[in-house]
Formats: sequence, C-alpha cells, structure tokens
Amino acid sequence: MNLDDLRNQIDSLDSEIVRLLNERINVVLSIGEEKKKAGAEIYVPSRERAVFDKIKHLNEGPLPDESAHAIYREIMSAALALETEMKIAYLGPEATFTHQAARNKFGVSVDYLPTSTIGEVFDRVQNRSADYGVVPVENSTEGAVTHTFDQFATTPLKICAEIYLPISLTLLSNQPREEINLIFSKQEVFGQCRSWLSANMPNAKLSPVESTTRAVQLVLETPGSAAIASVMASDMYAIGVLAENIQDIQGNTTRFLVIAPKYGPPTGDDKTSIVFGVKHKVGALYDALSVFKTDQINMTKIESRPSRNKAWEYYFFVDIDGHADDPKVARALDELQEHCSLMTILGSYPKAEL
Repeated sequence: MNLDDLRNQIDSLDSEIVRLLNERINVVLSIGEEKKKAGAEIYVPSRERAVFDKIKHLNEGPLPDESAHAIYREIMSAALALETEMKIAYLGPEATFTHQAARNKFGVSVDYLPTSTIGEVFDRVQNRSADYGVVPVENSTEGAVTHTFDQFATTPLKICAEIYLPISLTLLSNQPREEINLIFSKQEVFGQCRSWLSANMPNAKLSPVESTTRAVQLVLETPGSAAIASVMASDMYAIGVLAENIQDIQGNTTRFLVIAPKYGPPTGDDKTSIVFGVKHKVGALYDALSVFKTDQINMTKIESRPSRNKAWEYYFFVDIDGHADDPKVARALDELQEHCSLMTILGSYPKAEL
C-alpha cells in the first residue's frame, strides 16, 4: 500500500471508531436512566475496575496497556459527564497534586470544584454540592495527612475508591537558577526534597505556603524566586522548568481517597478502612487487633489520632485486605466491635495499583 492508501484506511477506521464510541455512549446513557430509576449511584468503582481489567485482558498490542487505560478513562469520563452533571470537589487550587489525582481518576470531562481546605471537601460532599471528593491521606516519604483522618472521625461519609499518584517534584521559575534566592512550596513538599535542596540550593530561603499552585502564583510576582510544584503547574501557568525529579526518593507516592455518601459492592480485590476506639483497660488494643490474626486477615496500615472528646484517648485508623461484605471480614469486624468503645466502617473499595 502507498501512503494515500494507508491514510484512507485510517480515515475508514476513525469513522468506525467514532460510530462505535457514540453507540457505546447511547448504551451507557440507557444504563444511567435505569440507575436513576433505581436510585443507584452513577459512578460505580467496582464496575470501573471490571472495565479496566477487561480492556487489559482484551488488549493484544501494540498499544500499551497504560495507553489503553488512559483512552478508556476519558471515554468513561465523557459518559459520566453526559449521564449527570457530575461535580468533584478536591483540595485546590488548580494544578495541585490533588487536582492531578482527581483528573487521573475521573478524567477531564466532569466538573471540578477546588476548595481551600480538606474540611471543605467533606462539607461539599456531605451537603451534596459535590458528588464526590478527593483528599490526600498519606505520602510514602512524609507520612499521614492528619487533617484527613480527623475529618473521618466525625463524618458519615465513606471511602469509595483510592488513588496512588507518583509525585514528581519540579523546580519552576522564569528566571535563571543562579538568581534564585527564595523558594515557595508546601511544607510537606520541602520535606520530600530536603536533601536535593541542601545540595543544590543551600543559600535559598524556603517559604512554606498553602499549596504548590499558590507557590507558582507567588513566583510570577516575586523577583528572584522559584516554586516547587508539578509539571502540570508549569503547563498551566506557562512557567519554566529549572530542574525535574528533585524529590529525594524516587518512587515517592501520595495516596488519595475518594469520598462519597456510600461505598460499593465487592470486586474480589478490595481494601476496607475502619476507625475504632478501644476500652480503657490493659491490653485492649492488642485484644482488638488480634481478631485479624485469628481470621487471617492482613492489616496493611494503622494510624492513631487523639480523640477530641477526652484527653489522652485515641482513635485508631486501620486498613485491612478484603471487603466488609466478605464473610471472613464481616466476622472479624463483628468480633472487633466486642473489644471497642466505638467502631465504624469508613469504606470498602477496590485496591488501586501502585
């Protein structure tokens, strides 16, 4: 075949792809109508996982699995936007890592609502001015985001999904690196590139601000300054990249949670998050956690936070493998409740890929 023949073949394939995409959307809209009649959630993480798994199984290449995933992410995002005016609240402003995580999860077609605090994300979902919320919960280098845990101690909202976002930190400025004497970013971000800064920018003053996006905005109006933020911020604000991948640990990753009024059904590869308080007696925490060993359930995380009700009492946030509806997990949680002064299931949701 010559070049014109190959291009004609592409045109024919594009025509068929567009026809099939619209046919798929029409079926999705019909499903959406049935969901609305039944009062069911439009976004179902378990179904999303099943679609992605099937696409990966069907893909025989040469298209990489990651590219197929990204394409279907946007196909499903467009469908969600047509089914309902879906709104996603996130810890903003635009171009923060939380914004990036939210877009990775829901695509570009839905509406995004930036908020100034984690508490506001919870408030928007709880008062239904947003359908879902995205909040950071922990970083592999700097540890837990305590504000998120504190919100879960007092909210009826549930976790319906999780997101892992590799964090690539970038030094941004429109001025030469040798002229930089002031660097803006979040305090947690400075902690993630402490060694790089010490070795490469030892004389620069570090100025913590509320978000990486705010850091970029300040750089645009402050001579001799730079920001540490994402490449996404560089594109959005037309600011130059002075150095890439300056995080001290390659593989630095932040985990985000998607919050909703309720969580979904099992997928077969799930995680459950709970919060509990133990009775005030010797060995109470040991007795509580022993139920997971007895039922051979893997506990993947535990975090403690002080109770706001009484001094020197604590809540414990725990992640375990499995879904709360799995018989073995349900039995363990019933046993756990016997050892606790309080116990709440925060959500069961599909495990995200690291």
